Amino acid sequence: MNDIIAYFSTIPSSHRSLILVSGITFFWLLENAFPLFNFTYKKWQHAGINIFMTFTTIVVNFCLAFILLKTADWTIANNFGILQWLPEMSLWIYAFIGLLLLDLIGAYLVHLVEHKTKFLWRFHLIHHTDTWIDTTTANRHHPGESVIRFTFTALGVLIIGSPMWLVFLYQTLSVVATQFNHANISLPKKVDTILSYFIVSPDMHKVHHHHVLPYTDSNYGNIFSIWDRLFGTFMTLPKEEIIYGIDTYPHPEDHNELKSLLKIPFQKPPLKEIR
Repeated sequence: MNDIIAYFSTIPSSHRSLILVSGITFFWLLENAFPLFNFTYKKWQHAGINIFMTFTTIVVNFCLAFILLKTADWTIANNFGILQWLPEMSLWIYAFIGLLLLDLIGAYLVHLVEHKTKFLWRFHLIHHTDTWIDTTTANRHHPGESVIRFTFTALGVLIIGSPMWLVFLYQTLSVVATQFNHANISLPKKVDTILSYFIVSPDMHKVHHHHVLPYTDSNYGNIFSIWDRLFGTFMTLPKEEIIYGIDTYPHPEDHNELKSLLKIPFQKPPLKEIR
C-alpha cells in the first residue's frame, strides 16, 4: 500500500493521460470484437465529438486542479474531514472507505442532482443524447458539466478530508470504470449480474441510458453499485429492450453535431421535455 501511496502522491500528468488513452484504446478494441449492439454509424465521426468533449474535460480539470490540491492540503493540515476523524486503521481499509465516499459525492450525488435540477440537467443532457453508447461516451460532457462535476469533487475532498494521493487514485479508477461501463461490450449475463453487486457493470449502466423515464433516472453510480442499491435507485431492464438516447433529441442533427450539442444548455427546452 505504501508503494501505491507513493506513486499516486506524485503521479505525472503524462501517466494519467496514458491511462485515459490506454483505457479508451483497450475497450475500443474489445467492443469491436465482442459488441453488445451492432451499430450502423460512422464510428470515427462519433468518436471525434466525444473525444473533443473528453479533451475539454481534461482542460477544465487541469485549470482547476490547484483548487483540489489546496483543499486536500488544508484538510490534512487542519485535521478536517471524515477520514481525519476516524480511528487509526489499516491503510487498505482507509483507502477503501475514502474511495467509497469520494464515489458517493463526486459521482453518485452530483449525477443525482444533475437529473433532479432543471438547470443542471440542461448541461448533463448532452451525455444522454448519445444514441450509440460506446467507450468514447464515457467523458461526453459539456464543458459546463465538467465544472459542475469538479465542484462536487472538490466538495467531496473537503467533507471527506481526503489526501491528494487518494484523490488521484480515485480519479484514475473513475476514468477506467466509466470507460468500462459505457463500453459497447456483451458480458455473460451471470458475470454481469455478479459484478453489479459490487461495481457498476456495463448492463447496469446501460439501463441509465434508456431513452425514457423512469430508467433514465436510475443507476447513477460510477465505480461502486452500493449507492444505487442503498438509496433505491437501482433498476434493471433486459438489454434487448434498451433504446439509447433521449426522447426529446432523437435526430442526428440534434445529438451528432458538435455545435448543436454545445448550444443545448442555452436553448429553450422542447415542449415535451418534463423535468
